[in-house]
Amino acid sequence: MTTPLTVSHLAGNYHPLPVVLTDGKGSWLRDSAGVRYLDLLAGYSALNFGHRHPAIIAAAHAQLDRVTLTSRAFDHDLLEPFADALAHLIDADLVLPMNTGAEAVETAIKASRKWGYEVKGVAPDRATIVVADGNFHGRTTTLISFSTDHDARTGFGPYTPGFRVVPYGDAEALAAAIDETTVAVLLEPIQGEAGVIVPPADYLPTARALCDRHGVLLVADEIQSGLGRTGSTLACDLVGVRPDLVLLGKALGGGVVPVSAVVGRRDVLEVLTPGTHGSTFGGNPLACAVGLAVIGLLETGEPQARARELGNHLHARLADLVADGSIVAVRGVGLWAGFDIDPGHGTGRELSERLLTRRVLVKDTHGQTVRLAPPLTIEQADLDWGLDQLVDALHRPTAH
Repeated sequence: MTTPLTVSHLAGNYHPLPVVLTDGKGSWLRDSAGVRYLDLLAGYSALNFGHRHPAIIAAAHAQLDRVTLTSRAFDHDLLEPFADALAHLIDADLVLPMNTGAEAVETAIKASRKWGYEVKGVAPDRATIVVADGNFHGRTTTLISFSTDHDARTGFGPYTPGFRVVPYGDAEALAAAIDETTVAVLLEPIQGEAGVIVPPADYLPTARALCDRHGVLLVADEIQSGLGRTGSTLACDLVGVRPDLVLLGKALGGGVVPVSAVVGRRDVLEVLTPGTHGSTFGGNPLACAVGLAVIGLLETGEPQARARELGNHLHARLADLVADGSIVAVRGVGLWAGFDIDPGHGTGRELSERLLTRRVLVKDTHGQTVRLAPPLTIEQADLDWGLDQLVDALHRPTAH
């Protein structure tokens, strides 16, 4: 393990685990002292295909020798192919490329409001969007305005109006919050930052039916849950729900560059006309090259199948830990899990630190919860080794 700098000029908005990583391949990383670590976090799903996947890196290298940025003042030869491939993968009409996940969410909010005014006929400046508590959609001033996370929200007011927060997974509360001003319901199909919270099986189908009944858009934030993580291309696919807008990010950039997109209905995204929204880097040539490589991997169905198969194995092993009392509860689907530890085993942060000494990388959230999101390319033997280290860390606070 490497020693952090004693004096830093880096702003302290993160509290990382004490390791300095220098290179990685597949599911493994190495620090500056040459120690290898198994990555069971995968950049919060940004590294669904592992570190330096050969197909993704080859696409990036090839594009670096051609052109990396044109701005959207001009077209380039990969922009339409990227949009076409992503629209076909998600079964959607239009693609609006952006960079970060938060930008995708902001874009969807703008599109939903403008659609509400121009198409649905909501009175000017009266549009409301229904969201869920425990949400994590990003940390811009608008997005933290409807966050229920004290650390993310406190001290950043005044807050942006126009949002109604209801309990996640409560279809009756969702129904009660919709009125004539509602233009959209914005939900994570599975809440990642909250601890991999999976809603009741009928929650998303009920939300879809409510939106249809009231002429409201259903917007699914699949930035963490999408692109293979849950064993399907989208988490919404697991319950047969087709949103009006899907928000993608993280894994779409292959762990190489930030790439995000809003994908969905033509009549909704067409309300954003020239001059109403944009991004200098959104849909840049390098991003499109990497995104096309990612889409190509997903089109085979292999990453989704691996997530299903290895996810079943992961959850079976975690269920054993619940049964023997090693952990309190576990949630998730596919290669994605959040588990809660008894305070007698320490906090989630302390468990993450103990796993670090055992050369396994995970991250805590909300005190007693630890999240697991291995690369979809992980070998089962490596996954089992990592889970063995988890068992050891739960029962033996000091690594041997």
